[in-house]
This record gives sequence, C-alpha cells and structure tokens, in this order.
Amino acid sequence: MSRPLNKLAPAAGWSQRLNAYLRLVRMDRPIGTLLLLWPTLWALWIAGAGKPSAHVFVVFVLGVWVMRSAGCAINDFADRHIDPEVERTRARPLAAGEIAPAEALAVFGALLLVALLLVMTLGAAMVKLAAIGALLAATYPFFKRFTHLPQLILGAAFGWGIPMAFAAQTGHIPAVAWVLFAANVAWTMAYDTMYAMADRKDDLRIGVKSTAVLFGRHDRLLVGILQLATLGLLAAAGVLAQLGLWYAIGLGLAAVSAFYQQFLIRSRDERACFDAFINNSWFGAAVYCGVLLHYTFT
Repeated sequence: MSRPLNKLAPAAGWSQRLNAYLRLVRMDRPIGTLLLLWPTLWALWIAGAGKPSAHVFVVFVLGVWVMRSAGCAINDFADRHIDPEVERTRARPLAAGEIAPAEALAVFGALLLVALLLVMTLGAAMVKLAAIGALLAATYPFFKRFTHLPQLILGAAFGWGIPMAFAAQTGHIPAVAWVLFAANVAWTMAYDTMYAMADRKDDLRIGVKSTAVLFGRHDRLLVGILQLATLGLLAAAGVLAQLGLWYAIGLGLAAVSAFYQQFLIRSRDERACFDAFINNSWFGAAVYCGVLLHYTFT
C-alpha cells in the first residue's frame, strides 16, 4: 500500500532529507540528463563547426542538468496524486511522503533561478528563448490530463536546447537547427512511448493519458515509424550541415540501437520496455560520436 497523500513521514535527519531531495531531482537516475544532453551536444558541435565556444559549452552542459532536475521536481508535483497509484513511482519522495508538495515547488523555483543566472551570461536575447524552454518544462507534466500526446510536448521541451545552442553559438537559428529539433521531437516521442508502455497497465487503471495508451496494439509499429522519422530527419540534418562518412556511420549505429529496442519491446514486457527506453542513451551517443568524429577527422 502507498502512503496516504500529503501525510508526511516522521521527521528525518539531514542526511535522509538530502537524500530525498537528490532523489526528487533524479540524481540517482541520470538517464534523463543523458537524453537531454545528447541532442544539445549535437547542436553545439554542428553550430560551432566542431569547435563550440567553451563558455557556451559550459553554460549548456550545466543548464541541461539544472533544467532536467527542475523538470523532475515539477513533474513529481504535478503527479503527486498519480505516483502513489503506480508501482514504479510510488517510492518517489513526494509520493512516499518524505517531502511536502511545497518543497518540490521550492526546489523547482530555485533551479529555475539557477538556470536564469546561467543563461543571462549569454545575453538578453537568450533569456527570451530560455523563457520558452522553461514554459515547456513547467507545463509538460500537466498535459497527460488533457491529451494522449504529452510525449509531443516533452519532445519540444527536450529539444528546445537545439535552437538555443545555435542562437548562442552563431547568433541565429538556421534551417538545420529546426530539422534537428524535429528529429529530437520524433525521437523523444519514440523513447517516451517505450517508457509509457512500462506503465500502461497502471495508466489505464487510473486514467492517465499517453501515446502508449493511444497507440494500443499498434504501439510497436508507430514507435518504429517514429524511429524511422528520427533517422530520416537526422540524415537530412547531416546533408544540410555537410556531414560525411563518420556521421553516416554514427547514424548506422543509431539504427542498430533502434532495431535492438524493437527487439526488446516485442513482447511488451514492462521491464524490457524500460530497458529499451534506457538503451536510447546509446542511440544519442552514436549520433554525437558521428558528429564529433566528422569534425575531428575532416
């Protein structure tokens, strides 16, 4: 049985409290940070022609960690009535009563302030773009109440660092940035559908909406179409950026990763679907290695 909502656990020592805050922002689960980091690195390397500004690089890498952590805090606040009912999430600090909802909001606000201070070092124009990213991160968790496509909003939130990276590095947002952005939206929808497939039984019971619920028995087919769209858009971005053989090899390895994910989800086993979701870090890393090697050896 899950702990009754809003009934806090007995006061814990400072170490247990710190542990709860770290788990709130998923410091124990870095996969989300990696899935946000890889497309940001794609964009930074292409925008900088293999030599991104050190200042821009540091700001964006730190920003990835801060914004992913902020997104986790607001997600758990939004899902505070849902997580206790889902087997995989009922041990989260807010769902388990280790921290209060107001504390999660305070963490979210503090992290947004840190993100603002980081982006202010890049100039006023970047603050406007960052505000859009913050709005996407803050509102995404609530979309599962109204639409079966919250993964689409998540894709926009996770991909917003791409146009921001080009703007910070070059002062404008070229066509290749939007192609990469579209690729990331399709990719995010694919891997987050796998993630949602692991929770589909609970989601159907409590009425949570997701692409996994929407796709139903066609889930593997539609995930496959999204994966193909991702690879196609990444190939188009490579053409626009004049990336060569190394990038093609990277896309080939990413395609192997996508095929393996389809193998994992073939039986729709909950654990296997979650493993397929985790495997997407290798997909993102393969694409980045292709970009990095192109600029290193070309």
